[in-house]
Amino acid sequence: MSRALVDIRILQREFLLAISRAMTAELDLHDLLRLILKSSVELVSGKAGLIALVDENSGTLQVAAVYGIPPHLVDLFAPLVREVPYNEEHEREAFLELKNQLHHIMREADLGLTQVIRLPLHIGGQVIGLIYVFQSGNYYFVEDAPNLLRSFAEQAAIAVRNARLYQAVKQEKQRLDAILERSADGVMILDRNLRITVFNQALSYITGWPASEAIGQPHDQVIDWVSLKSDSDLKEALEHNWPLPNAAHLYVEGEARRHKDIHYQDDSDTISLGITYAPLMDEAGRMTDIIANVRDLTRYREEEALQKTFISVISHELKTPVSIIKGYANTLHRPDANWSPEILKESLVVIEEEADNLNALIDNLLEVTRLQAGTFTLEISDEVSLPKIAESAARRFSTQSNNHQIEVNFPAEFPMVIGDARRLTQVLNNLLSNAIKYSPDGGLITIQGEVYPEHVTVSVRDEGIGIPVRDHGRLFQKFARLDNALSRKTEGTGLGLYLSRAIIEAHHGRIWFHSNSDSEPGASGTTFTFSLPRD
Repeated sequence: MSRALVDIRILQREFLLAISRAMTAELDLHDLLRLILKSSVELVSGKAGLIALVDENSGTLQVAAVYGIPPHLVDLFAPLVREVPYNEEHEREAFLELKNQLHHIMREADLGLTQVIRLPLHIGGQVIGLIYVFQSGNYYFVEDAPNLLRSFAEQAAIAVRNARLYQAVKQEKQRLDAILERSADGVMILDRNLRITVFNQALSYITGWPASEAIGQPHDQVIDWVSLKSDSDLKEALEHNWPLPNAAHLYVEGEARRHKDIHYQDDSDTISLGITYAPLMDEAGRMTDIIANVRDLTRYREEEALQKTFISVISHELKTPVSIIKGYANTLHRPDANWSPEILKESLVVIEEEADNLNALIDNLLEVTRLQAGTFTLEISDEVSLPKIAESAARRFSTQSNNHQIEVNFPAEFPMVIGDARRLTQVLNNLLSNAIKYSPDGGLITIQGEVYPEHVTVSVRDEGIGIPVRDHGRLFQKFARLDNALSRKTEGTGLGLYLSRAIIEAHHGRIWFHSNSDSEPGASGTTFTFSLPRD
């Protein structure tokens, strides 16, 4: 081996070492290919070069890096790259065609390039690109140039493979991140120390923990159990050698504390969670991470409680009128009694009233069913007089209580509204019934109408016990009743306000309430108000 070739081999090692360092430094693929190309050209005493890669989508060769070729002349080399296909068995024949194409290119490019060496970039036996090195004029490549360049072609192929693998991993990570972020269930990933490494948006919504705060936190600080329905939590399961061969997944269910600062869904302090933990194992069977799928069971638990409430309330509310009707019917049916017309009349009136109560209860239940089925409809009339509805309701309810005084105040110019008179009567009846029911000591009940440019309002104000703050958020829900001794003694299904809101919203209006003490310090009772559009 000549002295010159020995020196070149030393230079080759230095170039390859610099390229290896650049590859470990995660340089951009274009920069890395240009470095490889520059080293290749300089090593064999060339003047210019280019690397062309096979496009993964089109399958055609595209120039990926150049050295010694001005950018505005790169397109001129397209015939050289695309019209002289590489075939290892026929590369000697192709060499003449390469020189011929280069000669034609130089007529326009005027770079003085006269010689070319071409080598393939292989990945797994597949050609994924080509490296070209050009020489000019009467200069020659160094001795054994093709073999010297093979190591650079290998480095270029490795760089392309790594870049494509990295891009594929990056795209897969982005896809998985997108799936996690768009998942309706909460998802988090824990490391082997049970610290959170991934925390998706749904889980932030469920727990109130922003992902930026939750990531890095210990699992049991974010999932802070108040009570468990399962036998153990994650920490206890791990202490008992979970995961087990026959129990790879762990399900934990219970009540957990919400984040102390942020509540996304409501103001309650706890949430019902069901969490399925799945281990990720390495090739040696050691657990590296834990994926946790978190479901918010709060609504499910509320539905369960609602069903129990429904059965309890309805059975009680149905039983009362049925028992009264049956009692009076049995009494009147006694063969040993001879009832006077007055007693018969009074008894039949009671039976009729209780039958009406029973019918009203059934109507309310049917209304709720229609709402849930989406078949709730209004019978719209162009002329509905809210003052007349209020006067009629006031007269009717005045006969039911000797302790209450009902006043009706509407301005003379109060306009007609478009709506369903029967449904709006139902709303006022519900509000007046509640006003009487929750002011057992009597007092003044005021029905007040007001006119605004785009809408009208009707309010019902009482001087009763008021509404505890803890009940504000659930007052318009199905079967919602105040949590106090009085409500437990009074009859009612808890459907009145739920239906009232549905009726008013179907009229494109709003219904709300406020405590009288909010606007008048020291005042008792509550005011319910609904609005309806004028047109």
